[in-house]
Amino acid sequence: LSILFNYGSGLVMGHLKGGIRPSRLTLAFSVAGNLLILGCFKYADFFIENINELIGSSFGLLQLTLPIGISFYTFQAMSYVIDVYRGKVRPQRNILDFATYITLFPQLIAGPIVRYVTVEEQLRSRKYSLEQGAEGVRRFIIGLGKKVLLANQAGLLWTEISSMNMEHLPAVTAWLGAIAFTFQIYFDFSGYSDMAIGLGKLLGFEFLENFNYPYIAKSITEFWRRWHISLSSWFRDYVYIPMGGNRKGIPRLLLNLCVVWLLTGLWHGSGVNFLIWGITVGLFVIVEKLFYGKWLSRHKLVSHIYVWIVIPLTWVIFAVTSLPDLGIYFGRLFPFFGIGETLNPQDIFKYFSMYWWLLLAGIFFCVPGVSAWFNKHRKSWYANALLLVLFWMAVYQLTNAANNPFMYFRF
Repeated sequence: LSILFNYGSGLVMGHLKGGIRPSRLTLAFSVAGNLLILGCFKYADFFIENINELIGSSFGLLQLTLPIGISFYTFQAMSYVIDVYRGKVRPQRNILDFATYITLFPQLIAGPIVRYVTVEEQLRSRKYSLEQGAEGVRRFIIGLGKKVLLANQAGLLWTEISSMNMEHLPAVTAWLGAIAFTFQIYFDFSGYSDMAIGLGKLLGFEFLENFNYPYIAKSITEFWRRWHISLSSWFRDYVYIPMGGNRKGIPRLLLNLCVVWLLTGLWHGSGVNFLIWGITVGLFVIVEKLFYGKWLSRHKLVSHIYVWIVIPLTWVIFAVTSLPDLGIYFGRLFPFFGIGETLNPQDIFKYFSMYWWLLLAGIFFCVPGVSAWFNKHRKSWYANALLLVLFWMAVYQLTNAANNPFMYFRF
């Protein structure tokens, strides 16, 4: 349905290119149709639940099964029709080529969000080479290692800590859980993106990068330029800039940022915690722009410490879906606001003896030094030997572990 609807919208806009009003109407109809499809599957029950709570009604929930990857391919389709309207791309008349663009399996389920303009020429003609295939295999193995050896292990630690009695969670343990989820979501999602880019190379496609070492950022604003780049740039180009960006004064800038971050929170899910998460991140971005952003850029050490405190706190909001539990967890992160132990030596010894290697590896692979060394020596026998070892370690871990799907499958 999504393919047929957007394919037809592109053809109609191409046919009505000379008439501004019909094209705008077609664009509005297309965007509304895409949002309606996404809204029905992803947000219908959320709105029904809130309406029932507000007015005391008893409307039944639709309980629709969420189609895998719907957020990603809906945004891809919307970028296509908007770019056709803007004249950046020509309408695709071959429905098989358009269907291929929407359903490219390497990145269909969890991104990156590939724009049509990026792969328009590649859909018609691609170049294959042994070197490109080798690069694809290398990139895929690196992503597999991130997911299986780092993200899944960090996920085990986060799951264990978050399932404890939060009211009596020691502060150090609570922070350890926040750091674990911080590593889990990065290595899980960037690992998927690496695997998608690697598979794309094997098929002759060149996808744009989706992560650029976000945890080395010096501000929350910079962090979101480096994290999930395809989503951040999508909101920038199709929402923020069309609304006026930063060109219409401070009040309009603040409004635009609030809208973008509210939508970013909604895009990730229908839970109230996602709205709070989006608003919280947006507030930090706004405050940086208005007050201390330039100061942070001049004080690198302080700025890195600031990012490594704020980002795990925002990920806790993202991870804990129950608002009462979220309040309790924050009370344990800052024990002077709550109750319970501040320090439990037994917990510290237990978790650090089991996961010290994970914390060190997480920090080690969050910085660009490893990647720079590997890129420099990637064609050497010892670099490829390391990849072979990494691959078999990941395969061995998969055969001995429970099912651990990618986190972004549910978004």
